Amino acid sequence: MNGDGDKTRFNTAAKPNWCPGCGNFGIQSALKKALLELDLEPHQVVMSSGIGCSSKIPHWINVYGLHGLHGRSLPIAAGLKLANHDLVVIAEGGDGDGFSEGMNHFVQACRRNIDLTYIVHNNGVFSLTTGQTSATGKQGFASSSTPEGSIEPPFDPVALAITAGASFVARGFSGDMDQLRDLIVAAIKHRGFAFIDVLQVCVTYNPTKSHKWYKERVYKLEDEDYDLTDRGKALALALADAKDGLATGVFYQGEQSPYEDSLPQLKKGPLVSHNIDSIDVSNLMAELI
Repeated sequence: MNGDGDKTRFNTAAKPNWCPGCGNFGIQSALKKALLELDLEPHQVVMSSGIGCSSKIPHWINVYGLHGLHGRSLPIAAGLKLANHDLVVIAEGGDGDGFSEGMNHFVQACRRNIDLTYIVHNNGVFSLTTGQTSATGKQGFASSSTPEGSIEPPFDPVALAITAGASFVARGFSGDMDQLRDLIVAAIKHRGFAFIDVLQVCVTYNPTKSHKWYKERVYKLEDEDYDLTDRGKALALALADAKDGLATGVFYQGEQSPYEDSLPQLKKGPLVSHNIDSIDVSNLMAELI
C-alpha cells in the first residue's frame, strides 16, 4: 500500500474531454479521493461502463477498466466480481445507459445483491447523443427526441433500488465532492450491492438544472435524525415531492449475504482460483470455426 505516498496514482496522462462545467468532473474527483481514502492500489480496482459521457470515466482513472456495450455495465461488473472476489468492482454509467437500455440489469443486480458498487451519473438526458430525454427526464422536457415535450413521467431510481432489494442505496450530488467521496467509501466498504444515484449537472443539454438549481434544493440526510435501516421510511423519502427538497446521503442500508456466498459453483472459491489445467475446450472451439 502507498498510504500517504503517491496521491496521484489514480491519475492518467489523458485528460477528460467533457464539456467545461460538466458534473462528471466532480464525480471523477470524488471517486479518486474515495479510492485514496480506502488506501487502494490501481491493480485492486476494476471499473466497467456502458456507453455515454459518463461511461468514458474508466479511460481517465488509472485502474483496470472495461468499456462495454450500452446498458451493459452491470452484467460485466457481476462477471468480474464472481471471477475474482478480491477485486473492488465499480460499475459506472448514465441514467440513459442504466435506466433505458439497462433497466432489467439494474433490477436483477439489486435483487441478487452481488458485492459491487454501481454509480449512476443522473442528468435526465442522453448527453453523448445530443440531449435526448432519458427515463429520469422531466415530463414535458423538449429535446431532439421529444420536440413537443416528453409525455412520459420520470421514474425514481432510488425508489426502484429500495423495492428491488438493493442492500445499500444512496444519492449524491456532483457539486458536493466531499459528501460524494464519503458515500463512495461507504458503498465500497458495504458487503453487497451498493447503488449511488448521483444528481449530475449537464451544462450543455439540461442547463435548467444547473449547479445553482441543485444547491438551492439538496439537503443532507446525515444532518437529520434519520434511521437508514428503516426501509419503509427510505422508500417514502425517495418518493417525496422534489419541491420539498432533494435528499442526499444514504437512504437505506441493510445486511444480507452477497449472491456469491451462496452460489454452488463458487463453493471452492472464486473462479480465478480454480485449477483449469484439466479442462479441454478444443471440441467446443472447433464447433465455432
